[in-house]
Amino acid sequence: MDLEQGRGWAEAAAGVLDDVVGLRRAIHSEPELGLDCPRTAEKIASALDGLPLELRRGRSSSGIVAILRGGAGGNARSVLLRGDMDALPMPEETGLDFASRHAGRMHACGHDAHTAMLVGAARVLCARREQISGTIAFMFQPGEEGHHGARFMIADGLLEDVAGGRRPDAAFALHVWPTLESGTVAGRAGPLLASADTLRATIRGKGGHAAMPHDSLDPIPVACEIVTALQAHVARAVPVADPAVLSITKIEAGSAHNIIPDEARLLGTLRTLSEGRRSAAREAFVRIVEHVAAAHGLTAVAEVEEGFPVTVNDPRANALARACAEGLGNAWVELAEPVMGSEDFSYVLREIPGAMAFLGVAAQGTAPDARRPLHNSKMMLDEQAMANGIALHCAFAEAFLERGFG
Repeated sequence: MDLEQGRGWAEAAAGVLDDVVGLRRAIHSEPELGLDCPRTAEKIASALDGLPLELRRGRSSSGIVAILRGGAGGNARSVLLRGDMDALPMPEETGLDFASRHAGRMHACGHDAHTAMLVGAARVLCARREQISGTIAFMFQPGEEGHHGARFMIADGLLEDVAGGRRPDAAFALHVWPTLESGTVAGRAGPLLASADTLRATIRGKGGHAAMPHDSLDPIPVACEIVTALQAHVARAVPVADPAVLSITKIEAGSAHNIIPDEARLLGTLRTLSEGRRSAAREAFVRIVEHVAAAHGLTAVAEVEEGFPVTVNDPRANALARACAEGLGNAWVELAEPVMGSEDFSYVLREIPGAMAFLGVAAQGTAPDARRPLHNSKMMLDEQAMANGIALHCAFAEAFLERGFG
C-alpha cells in the first residue's frame, strides 16, 4: 500500500474518531464478562444500524458477525476483521471519568477499543462500498478472556458461507499494546502467542497429628517435590528452540498448624509454541505428578484443561500487515520472539490464514516506566491512536481484497 492510499484511510478514520471514542467510553464504563455480553452487543448493533450490513448472531454467545458485500463486483475474495468485546474480572484504578461502574470488572485488555475501532472501520468501509470488490466480515467476539468465544462462534457457523458458499479467505486482528508507543505496530511471522492450558493436581495421602508425621502420609512435602520435579523437567528436558513455560501458581492444603491434611492441590498454567511440545509437556505433567506421588506411597490425580492453541501468523499475512502499517506511516517492529501470553484468535487462524498485529497505544513521550501493561488495574491508552487502528483495519481489507497474498 502506498502513502497516498494510507493518507486516504487515515483521513477517513479521523473523520469517525469522535464517535469511536464515544463508543469506546460507553463500553468501558459498562464492562461485561464471558460469553454473554448483551449490553455491549446492543451497543455494537446500534452503532451499525443503518449501514449496508448483514448481521448474524450466535446461539451460544452474544457474538455478532456483520457482513459487507462490496458493490464493485469482479472479485470473489473475502476477508475477516475481528474485535473482541469482553472485560476482565478485576478492579479498575484509572480514575477516568468513564471508569467502570461495576465493581470488580474492568476493560484492562483493551477490548473496548478493539470493538470500537472495528465499528469505526465498518463505518468507513461501508461509506466506500461501491468501490469495494469482494466481501468483508466484521467479527465482534465475546469470551476472549479464557472463555473460548472464537471457538463457539465458529461452532455456531457464523463464519460459514460468508462469500460464495465458503469461509473468509483471510483473517486479521489488532491487539492494543499499551507499552508500545503510538505510531508503532508490531508482529511476526509464525508463532506470535503461546498456547495456554490449565493444570490441576490433587495429591492424596493420609492425615494425622502434625507431631506424629510417621503415622500419616503427608501430601504437602510430596506436592512441593512435584513442583520442583516439574521445574527440573522444563529446565533439563525441554529444548530452548521449542520452549515450554510451566508455572504452578497455587498450592492449597491444610487447615491448622497441628494437622497434617489428607490432600494437597496444585493449580498452574502451561504455555508452549508448538502442538508437539504442548502434547509432550501435558504428558510429562501427568507422569511426574502421578509417579512422584507413587514413589512416596501416595496417589495423585492430574488434570489438563485444554485452553487456547498457539496463535500462528501466516507469513504472507504478516507481510501484508507490515506493508499496510508502513503505508500508513507507522514504524513496524518485527518481533524477534513470540509473546508467551495467549489469544483465542488462534482458533480463527487455525481455520483461516491470517495474522494478528500489536497496535501501539502509549501516548508519545510517555516514559516507559509510566506505561502500565495489559491486565493492570491502571492500564490506559491514547485514544487518538485508535484512528490508526481504524485505518489499519481498512487497509488490511483493501489490500487483501485487491491483491490477495500476492
